[in-house]
Amino acid sequence: MKKTEMGRFNISPDEDSSSYSSNSDFNYSYPTKQAALKSHYVDVDPENQNFLLESNLGKKKYETDFHPGTTSFGMSVFNLSNAIVGSGILGLSYAMANTGIALFIILLTFVSIFSLYSVHLLLKTANEGGSLLYEQLGHKAYGLAGKLAASGSITMQNIGAMSSYLFIVKYELPLVIKALMNIEDTNGLWYLNGDYLVLLVSFVLILPLSLLRNLGYLGYTSGLSLLCMIFFLIVVICKKFQIPCPVEAALMANETVNGTLTQAALAALASNITAADTCRPRYFIFNSQTVYAVPILTFSFVCHPAVLPIYEELKSRSRRRMMNVSKISFFAMFLMYLLAALFGYLTFYEHVESELLHTYSAIVGTDILLLVVRLAVLVAVTLTVPVVIFPIRSSVTHLLCPTKEFNWFRHSVITVTILAFTNLLVIFVPTIRDIFGFIGASAAAMLIFILPSAFYIKLVKKEPMRSVQKIGALCFLLSGIVVMIGSMGLIVLDWVHDASAGGH
Repeated sequence: MKKTEMGRFNISPDEDSSSYSSNSDFNYSYPTKQAALKSHYVDVDPENQNFLLESNLGKKKYETDFHPGTTSFGMSVFNLSNAIVGSGILGLSYAMANTGIALFIILLTFVSIFSLYSVHLLLKTANEGGSLLYEQLGHKAYGLAGKLAASGSITMQNIGAMSSYLFIVKYELPLVIKALMNIEDTNGLWYLNGDYLVLLVSFVLILPLSLLRNLGYLGYTSGLSLLCMIFFLIVVICKKFQIPCPVEAALMANETVNGTLTQAALAALASNITAADTCRPRYFIFNSQTVYAVPILTFSFVCHPAVLPIYEELKSRSRRRMMNVSKISFFAMFLMYLLAALFGYLTFYEHVESELLHTYSAIVGTDILLLVVRLAVLVAVTLTVPVVIFPIRSSVTHLLCPTKEFNWFRHSVITVTILAFTNLLVIFVPTIRDIFGFIGASAAAMLIFILPSAFYIKLVKKEPMRSVQKIGALCFLLSGIVVMIGSMGLIVLDWVHDASAGGH
């Protein structure tokens, strides 16, 4: 499930936590430059300091290289890994179930390589353009249009990440309450209704945290979120060896838990599909849901708004050193995503839902281990949503009233509006798959494929257009446009088909 997307950042012991901010795709959190805050922007609104800090505005090319970073190589790998991994990991088994193992591995490999290549373009463009801000690079390349494209893509990605987190609350919190209270009959109980619970959590827990002007202390959710995802992966692997196959008997036994899966099992039995067929892994699958695979993968790999700030803070900074950080982080996340998708798929095969954790309840019920995983995920996403709201609100404030002083009324109205809009998406959008698909095909494609290559072509002047590097960037740009238009078109067609068939 951008990921935001989970956004987090690490606080090193020798730095003040107030100098940290978040600027995610899915929601990425990262340290900002303390020296710039203290020396140049003392009187600027603290929130805008942390997001659209133009600390390199007006500086010459390469001047940013003369400001030494303070973050070690290993910690930079940790921070970038945090920026990559997110709720998208919950949707990867669903993607594999609709592509097959071999096709999924091919797509995962290509998306991870393309994402790494776009990081290369972004770092080179930042050095040539003399800026370590994604939005500022857009402004230098294409003026206001470039800045709006970068800011809009990051905002969309963050909203997608927020929506995916709140979808987890909507799916998982009712199951946790049901398990803790040992409730069998769920009819008529409002506190087991996911729509009511997501509204309650949003406006009782998330809103007060989101209204704070400085969210630096929430940086400690970084370690919690990453540990949560690692714990989730371990449980997925263990459950593969605990849940027997075939799964049809379990599906039939849980008829009242999830109507959709039970109908799938009944349809399978009616079609005389044997248990051996159902539980046999498939390597290439093409169906109406296959179109969601690439958007889900791109949503899961977006980390690009966090790359430049992590690069800025890297000790002994160089482009080669940052690329090494990126290679290690991407390879680690590649393995983590592959294992999560593979073992989730090999547990449930064609019965995987768009949110993997929910599949366990539908088929095998809830045990203590799954309950602990759910609680950890719920705590992590609840604390992460305020961090994701932070850059969205800062971006909106910067675009609408960049010169005005901080105002609590405006601050509160923007926060409530963002949270209310995201809740409406979560309540009325049918599944988390649609969030992954739409945001992955639009904002994620912009951040991974289109914007880095477009900025590179415009700002890197020392290479002619006929050079191999520029031709490669142009091909990358065109491929991104094809991916975005193709994915969006196929997803919309699937929505129209579902609507006509009564699925939505």
